[in-house]
Amino acid sequence: MKTMQSRQQATPGAATAFARFTLLGGTVGLASSLTVAALATQIPWGLANALVTVLSTLLATELHARFSFGAGGYATWRQHTQSAGSAAAAFALTCTATLALHQLIATPGTMLQQTVYLSASALAGVARFAVLRLVVFARNHTQTAITGPTNCRTHAGPADPLAAAPTGPAELCQAA
Repeated sequence: MKTMQSRQQATPGAATAFARFTLLGGTVGLASSLTVAALATQIPWGLANALVTVLSTLLATELHARFSFGAGGYATWRQHTQSAGSAAAAFALTCTATLALHQLIATPGTMLQQTVYLSASALAGVARFAVLRLVVFARNHTQTAITGPTNCRTHAGPADPLAAAPTGPAELCQAA
């Protein structure tokens, strides 16, 4: 019971989680861009970008699990997969926005391109935060706490029909 309560108390509020998400994600993103640039001097840029994207997504998911959303430990493979899916969706959104801009304006200026890209990135970031908080790292608040011994047996009835049936949890459960 205490463990469940302490984990619920450790879960940060939405504003705190968003601030941590932004700080950690932004730091990983900045480090990734510098890493891609450095690595691209040794290997082709596309390969450097792919490697850094995979590694930075794994790192960011771990950081978000532990600090942004207070999941209480390592991210599971399911959480990594869902997080990668949300990152792919965010990438698709920014690409779509940029392609749409180029369909509307043949040669957009740098400021307009950056405005569209950064706006799409901000929208994708807010959507990704919501998905990570509400789906990927959501707490199951419907769990019931076990207040008694953990190795309980169900009562199928007495072997002797004249014997008294158990009257409470102490008679149904045996201490470990």
